[in-house]
Amino acid sequence: MITPQKINKNAAQIKSEVLSNKKVGPYHHMVFAVGEMAAHSKPGNFVAISVGGEQSALILRRAFAVYRAIDKGPMGGTIELVVAPHGQGSKWLCAQNVGEYVDLIGPLGTSFGIPTTNANTMLIGGGYGSAPLFALAEVLKNRGCRVDMVLGASTANKIYAPLEGKRSVSSLTLTTDDGTAGIHGQISEAIPRLIRELGTEVIYSCGPMGMLSAIAKIAEEFDIAHQCAVEEAMACGIGVCMTCVVPVKFNDGIKMVRTCIDGPVMDGSEIIWDRKTVLDKL
Repeated sequence: MITPQKINKNAAQIKSEVLSNKKVGPYHHMVFAVGEMAAHSKPGNFVAISVGGEQSALILRRAFAVYRAIDKGPMGGTIELVVAPHGQGSKWLCAQNVGEYVDLIGPLGTSFGIPTTNANTMLIGGGYGSAPLFALAEVLKNRGCRVDMVLGASTANKIYAPLEGKRSVSSLTLTTDDGTAGIHGQISEAIPRLIRELGTEVIYSCGPMGMLSAIAKIAEEFDIAHQCAVEEAMACGIGVCMTCVVPVKFNDGIKMVRTCIDGPVMDGSEIIWDRKTVLDKL
């Protein structure tokens, strides 16, 4: 089994300059100066950013998955984020101009584990949740793995699929709920056929919890290793507040695990996706 990599011990709090902020469809692609932090960031890690400004009532940080980290030395490292301006915090971040600074902690959380052999891998992403998978695709390709990517969303303009990402994959399949791009239907409906056709041996997924649950069930049916980046709300990002817990199976029973510390990348087969099952056993 390929296990997620342990939490990064090099996390730091810095004032990070906004180097770029470009709107890409419904999302914002943002670049931040982070110095040597970039050298310690791996696919699956996230950063926690203080939002709203010094006088804001938004006291909790917002967690954002790292899209890409580029190490240019101690002074020149950068990280890139893909941000969807939904809530107050993310809207505030998307409104920041080049040259302004944000309070940022990172890199946080666990990262994706990489196969020790040249495995056939499938990367499955839902909406902007697919952002961490593009850097992972590059790592897997350099490792000698076959990389097949499947991206889905409710409609075409919500699929985040940059052109440079296509160069790191052997195949790219798109699905949309409304049929405006690629295969018509939910992303999980296309996975079983693709697994058979592509000989998939390892699945990596990132996206809404409902999608991750469906993928976990499929991976279990095919007896395939499955690592998923869990999307639970993270209020602190450092394991203090206990708002991001998920139920996980252990030999001695069920335990509530903090996804900001023991995740966000977790073994999909160990998570109890049906919360009713947990309540029945308590």
